[in-house]
Amino acid sequence: MALYHCILTLHDNVFFATREMGILYETEKYLHNWGLSFALFSVDYIPQPYRLQGELAQKPTYLDNKAERNLLHLNQAEIYVFPAHPIHWSYQINTFKSAQVAYYGKSKQFGDKGAEKNYPINYGRAKELAVGSQYRTYIIAPDDIKIPHWIRLGKWAAKIKVETIKIPDNLLKNKSGNYICSHPLNPLDLASNTRILLYNRIVMPPASLISQAQLNGEYLFTNKKDDKQKQDWETFQSQLNPGEYEQIPEQIHLPQGAFYGAGNLAATA
Repeated sequence: MALYHCILTLHDNVFFATREMGILYETEKYLHNWGLSFALFSVDYIPQPYRLQGELAQKPTYLDNKAERNLLHLNQAEIYVFPAHPIHWSYQINTFKSAQVAYYGKSKQFGDKGAEKNYPINYGRAKELAVGSQYRTYIIAPDDIKIPHWIRLGKWAAKIKVETIKIPDNLLKNKSGNYICSHPLNPLDLASNTRILLYNRIVMPPASLISQAQLNGEYLFTNKKDDKQKQDWETFQSQLNPGEYEQIPEQIHLPQGAFYGAGNLAATA
């Protein structure tokens, strides 16, 4: 198994409704690992039906082993994608016309009561992640994995560039005990032998994430300033393009044994 460091650069605005506050639909600054996993590995590893009908047409199937398109296929392929952490980001707010549906509101003709101004009553504002925002994520996968260079993500199928660096095995250490993971995690995917001690909660669908978590268990560890591995890191740096080495954090702490639905019965059904 290998650890891949990935930088995601937004080439379009990314939108997904994390919070709906009246007419404002806000996008969280983090990228959820479940949606990111579908974007990275659909077709090649996750079946993508041409058309869905019936009960499955509008039903999320993240961990549903009865559905053809689910994340459990990646468990079989020994692939796991962590949530993406924002390196630098900005927002853009766009106004759009809302659908005229009975449960949301009733449309009015211009000139009617409540429609004195020259714009529709039913409208919304989308707070989107803007072009140029950058994110970091990690992928644990086999050595022969195919990671795409471009993906589509979010409600608008935004275009995102993916730059991947494989971290050599000789730079990875396995440890056990208490540690702090600065990278966001999905608690539903953590192994049963990993204990969550302290954390900050990131509320977002379909499942809340955690950040700055203090954990106990087995984890992967790298340290660019480790004197014992200084020569190995210098060799690794010489193999990279200018600027790539600086993108890798000085220290990486990631839990071992994470897989989709580790804390959900659907994953083992």
